[in-house]
Amino acid sequence: MPVHRPGSILPRAATAAVALLLAAFSLTVPVSAQAADVPARGSARMGIGVLGHDGAHGSPAPGLATQTEGVDVSGYQGNVAWSTLWSSGVKWAYTKATEGTYYTNPYFAQQYNGSYNVGMIRGAYHFATPDTTSGATQANYFVDHGGGWSKDGRTLPGTLDIEWNPYGAACYGKTTSAMVSWIADFLNTYKARTGRDAVIYTATSWWTQCTGDYGGFASANPLWIARYASEVGTLPSGWPYYTMWQYTSSGPTVGDHDKFNGALDRVVALANG
Repeated sequence: MPVHRPGSILPRAATAAVALLLAAFSLTVPVSAQAADVPARGSARMGIGVLGHDGAHGSPAPGLATQTEGVDVSGYQGNVAWSTLWSSGVKWAYTKATEGTYYTNPYFAQQYNGSYNVGMIRGAYHFATPDTTSGATQANYFVDHGGGWSKDGRTLPGTLDIEWNPYGAACYGKTTSAMVSWIADFLNTYKARTGRDAVIYTATSWWTQCTGDYGGFASANPLWIARYASEVGTLPSGWPYYTMWQYTSSGPTVGDHDKFNGALDRVVALANG
């Protein structure tokens, strides 16, 4: 019969149990913490990463050249009080239409048509997810789900919202050259479908990090810069000026407010191409 020395079994069992508990703790705590920080797919919106990465540095300085107030909205805002915004001086608006190829804004009709019905010049934007499908695929999805354009003097060209990835790595796991190729694929397809050059919405710090501060889109694609500060600061390479500026995520009525770099007739000019 085998001889068991006193205390030779219990210590091993206790050690194994402690190891299992520690392993379980180390696995579950980070996962649950990460899950709390990552938003649900489809919930991204313009500027979702601006405060976290660039911060906020005051309000636009008074005495700027003529600017026209605008707003951008998404499903996050739900039904929007467009008449209130119109009365406050907001004259143009962009509505999130799509994200990736898996999401369409359930409030799109109320937001896109509602802004138009009170007299605003309106447009639609697409939140890009370059790690899910190609640029061309997402451009087609965008056009097919509200991102088209018509020359009625009241519809702005579609906007590509390309910024920090709220679901993972900031640059979506792409090299700078691969990111530039993805963006070009989207822009070329959008123009082929609509006849218009899409607007690019981005932040300078993201653009520098994830495209290598590429300047090749500046000659054709208007820039919509995100910067929550008293001035826009340094622009991405190639653009000598911005067309639109998202200056806050905490404006009146709904969150994100913007300045168009010019009077209302210049907003109309962009709508007309």
